[in-house]
Amino acid sequence: MSYQVLARKWRPSNFTQVAGQSHVLKSLINALDNQRLHHAYLFTGTRGVGKTTLARILAKCLNCEEGISSTPCEKCDSCNEINQGRFIDLIEVDAASRTKVEDTRELLENVQYTPTRGRYKVYLIDEVHMLSNHSFNALLKTLEEPPPHVKFLFATTDPQKLPITILSRCLQFNLKNLSPELIVNYLQTVLDSEEIAYVEEALWQIAAAAAGSMRDALTLVDQAIAYCQGDIKAQGVIEMLGVPEQRQVYELLECMAQRDASRLLQLITQMAEQTPDYAHTLDSLLTTLHRIALAQVVKDAIDNSYGDKEQVLQLAGQFSAEDIQLYYQIGNKGRDELRMAADLRAAFEMLLLRMLLFSPDYESGSVGETTANNDEVAPGAGIAEKKKTDERLEATTEPPVSSQVTPASDATDQAPRDQEASEQIAASTMAHSESRSAQTTTSHLATNEVARAEAKDEAKDVAKIQAAPATEATNSAVGTDTSVDTVPSVGSGATQSAASNQAAPAPAADVAKSAPAISEPITLAMLAPENWVSLYSQLEVTGIAANVIANTELLQVDGSQLSLRLDETQSAVYSDDIVPRISQVLAAHFAEPVELSIEIGQVVNETPAQQGQRIRQETYEQMVDEFEQDEHVQELTRRFSGRVARESIAPLED
Repeated sequence: MSYQVLARKWRPSNFTQVAGQSHVLKSLINALDNQRLHHAYLFTGTRGVGKTTLARILAKCLNCEEGISSTPCEKCDSCNEINQGRFIDLIEVDAASRTKVEDTRELLENVQYTPTRGRYKVYLIDEVHMLSNHSFNALLKTLEEPPPHVKFLFATTDPQKLPITILSRCLQFNLKNLSPELIVNYLQTVLDSEEIAYVEEALWQIAAAAAGSMRDALTLVDQAIAYCQGDIKAQGVIEMLGVPEQRQVYELLECMAQRDASRLLQLITQMAEQTPDYAHTLDSLLTTLHRIALAQVVKDAIDNSYGDKEQVLQLAGQFSAEDIQLYYQIGNKGRDELRMAADLRAAFEMLLLRMLLFSPDYESGSVGETTANNDEVAPGAGIAEKKKTDERLEATTEPPVSSQVTPASDATDQAPRDQEASEQIAASTMAHSESRSAQTTTSHLATNEVARAEAKDEAKDVAKIQAAPATEATNSAVGTDTSVDTVPSVGSGATQSAASNQAAPAPAADVAKSAPAISEPITLAMLAPENWVSLYSQLEVTGIAANVIANTELLQVDGSQLSLRLDETQSAVYSDDIVPRISQVLAAHFAEPVELSIEIGQVVNETPAQQGQRIRQETYEQMVDEFEQDEHVQELTRRFSGRVARESIAPLED
């Protein structure tokens, strides 16, 4: 007797033998047991997941001589003939070879005749999406209202190509891809019954290569039996499939976790000796990275569906979440590069090196030293050295300027010394500004001049505060510490200072209100157009009223009458109802009635919102310039011929 392949020999003959697809089996079994039968069924899914098999089992259940049920007897003539593929009332049609409308018309000519042997005449049309539009149109009427003795069973791998008119007339069942764990369990049952020796690791390799298809898995088992001469070994399966061992993928990730570029290149050289499928290796790497990311977020989300739960949990503790996301994104982008590359090994090496070198925790300087001196660098040595350098710099950095302020309790008796301390604060502030100006490029000069001018103003404010009585000095010093402490200190790099010393951008009104408050409130008698911005920082106002005030300039003050001009670009937020509210805010601040008039036009002086926007822009430009001057950024751009995307830079607080 001729040999029968495993995919045909082990094709399920009833619902209990079907692996997976429990959601479809439940619907079919309940419908059969309750005699609630539809006239048309559509089975969809990828290749080898059981579409045609389920259709044949359903045909057997409908025509079993013992009666309609979800468990056919497997003994009657109808069951045996269906199993052998010679049941006269089961008409199987390959739509790929009978696409013409004439074939469909010929098929439907015999629909009105009753079955010859069975209870139902069953039309099983495989790959139904291959029918032409005319064939679908010819089938519509019969499909909607067939004779009571006719059942239609359709199977397709591409349901999107079916007309909506066909889909609306069928019960649709979507079959899922089978998990590797389910495939391995089924293959173990098959091989144990066939009395064939195997290693479980080899079955995991076959299940991964089958990509969710049980038929493909059984076909690969047939091939492995022949290749390994009846004893399925892991090494034999790897050689047969031409894919690297999954163990090598874990070793690659171990090297990347240890930042060991030398060992990483050695592993790729070993893999190249086996002529691997680099695209498959990259897919395995991405799958493992995905599982590591899941393990880092929710540990219980990882199952043993790939037989690698322990390795994944171990690797999850060796990577940061940022690295895993970066590696996965680079790997996905690199799939297209790998497909178009002339040298697959070179493209694969570049892809892994890009993952390693672009990691935020990787010390780029160690690469140059290793290449130049050919010395072995211990994993993580560069990172440890950077931390030591940062600690030394922090230890030698001058203490915050605010610590030099005299305590409030001695403010009354130490007035002369307070004045001297204020001058020291101003001198120290200027020294910091000049030292930062010397470290930056020529493009920073204009920005640093503004910084020094602001530092002088802040020092004067501190002196004015300290000259006040002791009780006022105590309250003012608390509000002044923040502005004094914001003087940048010398750090380990421009990037570090940009991240720690620059404030996050805020709306225009918030920036104006966050400006350093002056020592005494502005009264109505003191109010003038030049101090309108300073007044805004003292007002207790929110919402639309705050937006309107932030975009106005003061035109004139006549006693208790104020005239404002609103920027014409902000006229959409203005209404007459807002004027009384702003008047109340100003009256509450000045503690006397205020009459207010607002006109809309083009502003001449700087409004609070414009000042906030200007400060944000200056801060942003300074931050970007400092980032570009960072030695690590310059090393990356030089080594990879890259450029800095200035528009993508944002403060860490964002």
